[in-house]
Amino acid sequence: MQLEDIGTVGVVGAGTMGNGIAQVAATAGYDVVMRDVEQQFVSAGFDAIDRSLDRLVRKEELTQAEADRARGRIEGTTDLADLRDAHLVVEAVTEDMGVKQSVFGDLDDTCGPETVLATNTSTLSITTIASVTDRPDRVVGLHFMNPVPVMKGVEVVEGEKTSEETLALGRAFAQAVGKETWDADDKPGFVVNRILMPWINEGVRAYDEGIAGKADIDRGMTLGTNVPMGPLELADHIGLDVVLDASETLHEELGDRYQPAYLLKRKVAAGDLGKKTGAGFYEYER
Repeated sequence: MQLEDIGTVGVVGAGTMGNGIAQVAATAGYDVVMRDVEQQFVSAGFDAIDRSLDRLVRKEELTQAEADRARGRIEGTTDLADLRDAHLVVEAVTEDMGVKQSVFGDLDDTCGPETVLATNTSTLSITTIASVTDRPDRVVGLHFMNPVPVMKGVEVVEGEKTSEETLALGRAFAQAVGKETWDADDKPGFVVNRILMPWINEGVRAYDEGIAGKADIDRGMTLGTNVPMGPLELADHIGLDVVLDASETLHEELGDRYQPAYLLKRKVAAGDLGKKTGAGFYEYER
């Protein structure tokens, strides 16, 4: 399959990543079917898309007409069968191997034999996810960054049996929706989270050990390394539960150097997950 063969894009999962992927695909001119397991999640996904498009219009990055056309290209559903005619499907469900394999098994049964299946996983094995399908050559990792409409990068991950044609299509699609790409092999954490998770965890440890206050840790890293956010603020924006899940996966695969910080685990246990809950290392208006 070539890029020009893609007319309809399926997105499985209407959460933060899924609705962002649906938005950028629709803005680029693709028809999109966004599916989640319950209508309330689909509706919440559309609410997030509407807010994001409104922000882009206010910032004059889109006209109102362009935003309306993008919104009109997205269809919501709770029925996986509605993805049967999609040419490319991007999965963006919870970062759990069992859940992802279940989704890919169902997609393999539902979609046409030429459909390319992509996963937005940030740490899990593409090869293992693809193993439940009869098309492992047409399974690829497309790891979009959060927030999807803002971040310019997409990590393209090659599974053991991913074909060169599928990799090329993944790169071309990401570029068609306005992103820049880099390639990664199917090893735990790929490029971004392999390096990012220990950086965040070390920032949490530095705060927990009293090396500096949280604002000074973040200020030191932004001014000292020219990154836009320090580790604690970034963790809040990603979601502390997401950071913990990724860190635990890397810890299991790669050993003690990836052990999650104690304070990170305590925050998650308390339900303070960052910006999405109104409190993490900092407090936020909801």
